[in-house]
Amino acid sequence: MRLAKTTSNLFRPRTARTGPGLDVSGLTGVLEVDPVARTAQVQGMCTYEDLVEATLVHDLVPLVVPQLRTITLGGAVTGLGIESTSFRHGLPHESVLEMDVLTGAGDVVTTRPGDPLFDAFPNSYGSLGYATRLRIELERAPGRVALRHVRLDDPARLVEAIARITAEGEWEGTRVDGLDGVAFAPGEHYLTLATWVEPTDAPTSDYTGQQVYYRSIRERSEDLLTMADYLWRWDTDWFWCSAAFGAQHPLVRRVWPRRWRRSDVFRRLVGLDARLGLVDRLDRRAGRPQRERVIQDVEVPLARLPEFLAWFDEHVGMRPVWLCPLVARRDWPTYPLAPGETYVNIGFWGTVHVGPDASDGPTNRAIEQQVHALGGHKSLYSEAFYDRDTFDRLYDGAQLAAVKAAHDPDDRLTSLYDKAVRRQ
Repeated sequence: MRLAKTTSNLFRPRTARTGPGLDVSGLTGVLEVDPVARTAQVQGMCTYEDLVEATLVHDLVPLVVPQLRTITLGGAVTGLGIESTSFRHGLPHESVLEMDVLTGAGDVVTTRPGDPLFDAFPNSYGSLGYATRLRIELERAPGRVALRHVRLDDPARLVEAIARITAEGEWEGTRVDGLDGVAFAPGEHYLTLATWVEPTDAPTSDYTGQQVYYRSIRERSEDLLTMADYLWRWDTDWFWCSAAFGAQHPLVRRVWPRRWRRSDVFRRLVGLDARLGLVDRLDRRAGRPQRERVIQDVEVPLARLPEFLAWFDEHVGMRPVWLCPLVARRDWPTYPLAPGETYVNIGFWGTVHVGPDASDGPTNRAIEQQVHALGGHKSLYSEAFYDRDTFDRLYDGAQLAAVKAAHDPDDRLTSLYDKAVRRQ
């Protein structure tokens, strides 16, 4: 049993499947926005793009809005998500008040925090079922976002700044509502501090045209965006990955339609290359070593961030990387971050030339080992290489198996290990 979806934000190669999937085209809507209770009810395949469009009418937004437009509510909850408000609100599943789940047994089960199915659902990637309806918390969003880009070259100062902002909720006397950053190079780190502000007549920046958002972080110390443009600031250029398609070159950008400057378009181009092998052919023709795709998001404890970045520079060398602090509200067994402790999500997306061993994933395997040596965890939206015992220890395989047995006794749904590691 699987879903038939037109979009995906997964970067896991999967074995070919035959036969139709579940038609979820009728589960894409916003059912209700309650501006008094500050809640929304949505269907599981509703994208954050559509939800935000409905909530901003009421000057409200979800507590955590993942940075790519076509991420769905159900996908962010079962597959985890993160954004700049995660240092205040944790991960998207932590603001879910209730959800309906279609299980492998064919039942639609209403589940709430504290229920075994609810608590095991985050990071289960469809192995326990699919969310068909969710009721989530919202917060006020007055319409504008003031940004401060703070350069912190010393990794120790970077850690100190994140710790202070996370603890105090402000920086130099100004409230911080959103917090993320970019490490452009060793010794060149920026934190972007976002503050929700009331609309004024002051002009706002537009990074959906010729200008590229991530470059502005280095070029200016302050900025002002609309709330919608802030939420999708990373989507237009898929962080910085649109450069791989030439979309950041001024001449190409002028003729590249604005409506096609979005993450889902770039994702389809990557899928096309995967099918046709165009980049591999060009590398072979140029005599370059075979590439290993290194697309990962990992969480490490804040205190270990400098150690991981130093190791990463020595063994991987990919820059820039995204930094996003988060604090879990409570314990979640299938992705066990210590509640109340500050972690930093480190996102890096690209390829490295490794030669004939590329298919074995040597760089990705080394990253997995280093992350867990530092007390961190790795998201499973991309490739994973764990053996079964290690995987079950890291992601509470025993509890997952117990919940799956209760709600999918005939094993219609693929197990999490089979999905994440065996790529089924």
